[in-house]
Amino acid sequence: MTVVIEASGPIEGLPLREADAATPSAGTSSAATPSLLAITKGAPLEVLQLCTGWLTPAGVVPLDDAARQRAVQANDGLAARGFRVIAVAVRRGDAGLLPLAPEVLEAELWLVGLIGLYDPPRPEVGEAIRQCRQAGIKVTMVTGDYGLTAQAIARQIGLLDPPEPNGATAGAARPVAVAASGVSGADPVRVIEGAMLARLSDAHLRALLKYRSRLVFARMAPEQKLRLVQAYRDLGEVVAVTGDGVNDAPALRAADVGVAMGRIGTDVAREAADIVLLDDHFATIVEAVRYGRGVVANIRRFITYILVSNVAEAAPFLAMVAFRIPAALTVMQILAVDLGTDLLPALGLGAEAPESGLMHRPPRRRQAPLLDGPVLRRAFLVLGPLEAGLALLAYGLVWRQAGVTGPQLQALAPQLLQHTAPAALQAVQQRASSVAFTAIVLGQVGALMACRSEWRPSWRMLREPNPLLWWGVISELLLLAALLLVPALGVVFALGPYPLRWLPLLALSAPLIVLVDDLRKRWPRRRTRERAVGPG
Repeated sequence: MTVVIEASGPIEGLPLREADAATPSAGTSSAATPSLLAITKGAPLEVLQLCTGWLTPAGVVPLDDAARQRAVQANDGLAARGFRVIAVAVRRGDAGLLPLAPEVLEAELWLVGLIGLYDPPRPEVGEAIRQCRQAGIKVTMVTGDYGLTAQAIARQIGLLDPPEPNGATAGAARPVAVAASGVSGADPVRVIEGAMLARLSDAHLRALLKYRSRLVFARMAPEQKLRLVQAYRDLGEVVAVTGDGVNDAPALRAADVGVAMGRIGTDVAREAADIVLLDDHFATIVEAVRYGRGVVANIRRFITYILVSNVAEAAPFLAMVAFRIPAALTVMQILAVDLGTDLLPALGLGAEAPESGLMHRPPRRRQAPLLDGPVLRRAFLVLGPLEAGLALLAYGLVWRQAGVTGPQLQALAPQLLQHTAPAALQAVQQRASSVAFTAIVLGQVGALMACRSEWRPSWRMLREPNPLLWWGVISELLLLAALLLVPALGVVFALGPYPLRWLPLLALSAPLIVLVDDLRKRWPRRRTRERAVGPG
């Protein structure tokens, strides 16, 4: 960028024009022949190509190859420490400078010097990058900065590894021809600059993004940022882009999730983005990912918990059809479970905080359904059948204690279903149904504890606070007691009290379900360890 200003006085080291030197007020512009100064600032390597002289305290000296090399080394030395470096050059003239085109005006400049600006990364960025790596999130740095500056910042935040002790020294001398090409001395394996990216075909770019990680793209133009986003999406990746400037808007719009900075971001960037960060912290994005994964996990917990009770509720009717025995539950009792005892505990599962270790797992596939194989197998092959089996076993034991065998129960089924059986048998049916109902409700307490995590043992989850879940358990038990002990409710739901000696046996339903599910959780971990160790 170049601006032309009126030079209102002498500038140290800057020679005066001959017309100025001939006047009594040397260095002071006059109305007739004003002295103008064109000031150019920009990327050091580009500005150096426009300079023919170097402004020193002793005056202007020719900018030969040795002087250019010194300037390149100074630029690279600052950039390798993470400084953003700009060069400043000037050109002195008169009113004839004003109509010149930029490409003519920015010629035959005198280099004034370099300015290094340092904006240290936020302290939390390094930890956020580490968490992303643990979570299987690929972080790519895309910037318009000089390659060495981008490489230094990437090392400071942990995106790139620190240099080897015997590696090349930062700011080491490079050939002037190489420096003049605009390519920095950054590691070409990890740091891809705009000039290099422009020579890559789309196929080569996709291969680069697929097989390399922890990449840094420097000196990127807006269209190149957009090209990177499209290349990642072509590989099937879910792409999130952060940005704050106008030149970031195309990439923000093209990404699956565009994240703009709320404090320093431009209006164009905020308009193009899907999410605006109010605090401008990269760590907030990582925290949002953690909570997003927690929401998905809670939905899966909720679904599993509900499916388990559905299996246990359907089993008595399947047994009635298959074995021609009375149904162990009534429709009203099923409603009491679905709309009563299960309601608050299910809401408590939805309020689970993201569990520790959630960010140590890889991301879900884009096409992965919430109701997938693991959820269905857990509900329909493990927890659900176990809870249903316990309820039917308790139902059968009550009849067995009453002296009624299986064949006799089959013979009594029509009378019990039509409510024409003797009152004594009706009382046994109500007691057996109440015991089965209790087994399902207490089994749901165990399923609730088991569903708090898909891979961690239930006893470890006891240390994770969730007040709503514990209030749900209390409400579930109180409602169960009310349904069994309050006569008015007992009439509506065909429930009633039973001997207390059944209660300790029924209470085993919850820990038994937890124990079986914990054993199931251990099986995938053991297989994973076996695959990691290998045979022998």
